[in-house]
Amino acid sequence: MSKVPAELKYVNSHEWLRLEADGTVTIGITDHAQELLGDVVFVELPAVGAQLDADATAGVVESVKAASDVYAPIAGEVLEVNVELEAAPELANTDPYGAAWFFRVKPANVADLEGLLTAEQYSKEIGA
Repeated sequence: MSKVPAELKYVNSHEWLRLEADGTVTIGITDHAQELLGDVVFVELPAVGAQLDADATAGVVESVKAASDVYAPIAGEVLEVNVELEAAPELANTDPYGAAWFFRVKPANVADLEGLLTAEQYSKEIGA
């Protein structure tokens, strides 16, 4: 059964978002996504400074089963990427909501978070 933390926001493409105290947004893939992928072996992250549009491809995650795009759920500027995840992509399997965050953005419009899925809505989407 997939974990779906209540304090996060979600999108149908299986990314999660956490609004940080400083107004930035941390983004990663959900527990459900990593379960579907299987053992993650490679992660490609966006460039720091990149301007991402909502729903644009921001990176790639590859597993022993498949490769999948990682999308930017909201528009914004990439402020930081998780270099630890690039060195140890298996973190996506073991700690998807913690050590395996993918990137942080300065949102173009923080109000965009309001239209995203709650944990309850995402759980229904994935049948959890």
